[in-house]
Amino acid sequence: MEQNKFPSAAVEREDTPVVRMAIPNKGRISEPINDLMEKSGLHLIDPGERRLISRTLDPHVEILFARPVDIPEYVANGAADIGITGHDMVMERGSDVEELLDLQFGKARLVLAVRDESHVKSAADLSHARIATEFPVITRDYFQSRGIQVTVVPVGGACEATPYLGIADAIIDLVSSGNTLRQNRLRVIDDVLSTSTVLIANRSAHQKKASKIDEIVLALESVIRAQGQCYLMMNVSRSHLDDVKSVLPGLSGPTVMEVASREDLVAVHAVVSEERVYQLINALKQAGARDILVMSIERMIR
Repeated sequence: MEQNKFPSAAVEREDTPVVRMAIPNKGRISEPINDLMEKSGLHLIDPGERRLISRTLDPHVEILFARPVDIPEYVANGAADIGITGHDMVMERGSDVEELLDLQFGKARLVLAVRDESHVKSAADLSHARIATEFPVITRDYFQSRGIQVTVVPVGGACEATPYLGIADAIIDLVSSGNTLRQNRLRVIDDVLSTSTVLIANRSAHQKKASKIDEIVLALESVIRAQGQCYLMMNVSRSHLDDVKSVLPGLSGPTVMEVASREDLVAVHAVVSEERVYQLINALKQAGARDILVMSIERMIR
């Protein structure tokens, strides 16, 4: 049996196993992943020194930097215990891994598209056509499941240009806003796959290192839950409490606490959506709230 070629950056003890996490070394999801790691407390000890394996402030978590497309296989074969990559990458590699958590960013669609002037209206019209893509496995599965014979043309980038270069009759490519397709005069005729960034785990490692892996999942999940939320604190005269509560949304309703004051005040706290704060502040003032504070939330655990 071939030994693991990736050296450990930390000493693993039986009672506190080291968890190796693979994350992208570059690409469109690299920056938000690094931000998520920092906010969750998984700080790199030497962030300026990008190595194959890097240590974190947690001595039992180390980071393996890899290409996003390789991460599913690294996790599947045990070179890493867990990893962060796109769901599309997991499907393309066909890796036997567990998807533990949707990280709620890097959302996109894998679509089948043709030139605007094409007479093709559905996948069925592409029998014996050439399909350019960076996802040959997903593409073959898509057409085979529909009993349609096509020639898959693997490309490494600029997939949207291939129909106009005479390389392909259609493409299967990732889109988020759809602007790139429109700029290249392409139109979508079918959705192939929806994808986002996910946390994946090696099945065996998840069983053997469940406690530590679940701790990491909780840390990441707490940051994700806090996104788009803020914390409101205010003082309210008891006589206006019902009016304030009537306009104040919250995850589980506001928290009301006594205030040591001669003015018969109570403190009201609530978690609300950031996009509602602008209108809420004025409504709360009119309802009788005062001394209103708005605070950001780094992490939120239920």
